[in-house]
Amino acid sequence: MTPDDFMARAVAIAATAKDEPGALPYGAVVVIDGEIVGEGLNRAAAIHDPTSHGEVEAIRDACKRLGTTDLTGAEMYTTAEPCAMCAAVMLMSGFKKLYYAYEAAQGKAFIGPLAAKDPSLSRRFSTDELRVATGQPTDARPAIPAERLGVDAADAVFKDFAKAFLAR
Repeated sequence: MTPDDFMARAVAIAATAKDEPGALPYGAVVVIDGEIVGEGLNRAAAIHDPTSHGEVEAIRDACKRLGTTDLTGAEMYTTAEPCAMCAAVMLMSGFKKLYYAYEAAQGKAFIGPLAAKDPSLSRRFSTDELRVATGQPTDARPAIPAERLGVDAADAVFKDFAKAFLAR
């Protein structure tokens, strides 16, 4: 299969959203060594899960199918430029390449009129704002004030876990 074939599959997945309440046409496939190993569709509203973006769902599917969280060398094919959350998950799991159709600005323009009809679709942050906000140190993020608590108790749990893990 070619990159165009993989993108066509992502688009086909996205097309199913029109018949599925609570889904949005953000479809994605994960490809490793020329084979689709994961597929996903944005079902955030349908399943009440804000992390259910097409890319994240495709990564979850790939990880489950392959029995690993290491997708080193994978390629992502998606109908829209990934948000900061999706991009972070791709980086953490080892993707080597991204193919996308819609740019972030097109996605924002797409959602606008829909959110007027269904306010649950309105985004608290644009993709660009989200990238800036999540790139800040924890105590400098503008929307979520942060405070450290339970440091000693958490430290003890982490040390106990590490000791048990290394003894396995």
